[in-house]
Amino acid sequence: MGAEEFEALVTSVLDELPDEMVEGLDNVIFLVEDAHPDEDLLGIYEGVAITDRGQYGFGELPDRIMVYRLPHLETSETVEALRHEVRTTIVHEIAHFYGIDDAQLHELGWA
Repeated sequence: MGAEEFEALVTSVLDELPDEMVEGLDNVIFLVEDAHPDEDLLGIYEGVAITDRGQYGFGELPDRIMVYRLPHLETSETVEALRHEVRTTIVHEIAHFYGIDDAQLHELGWA
C-alpha cells in the first residue's frame, strides 16, 4: 500500500474513533511516516501527557502522534487486519496523551 492510500486509511480510522476519545485532544497532530529512524515501532506519542502538564498555553508546539506505515504493512496481511492494527496503534498513542502508561495499556488489552 502506498503512502497516500495508507494516510487515507489512518484518516478514516481517526474519523471513526468515538468522540469521547478525541474531543479532549488539545494541541495534538497526527502524522504518518514510513518508519521510525532508530526503533521498530508501529507508532509513538511525542509530547507531554495531559496529566503531566503544568502551565500549558498559547504558543506551545503541538504534541505529535506518529503512525509508521512500513511496520504496519509488515504485520498485516489484509486491509481489514491493517485497519485493526492502525486503530490499535492510534488508540494506544492517544492513551499516552491522556497519561495512561504501557502497564495500564497491557491490562486493558491495548499494548
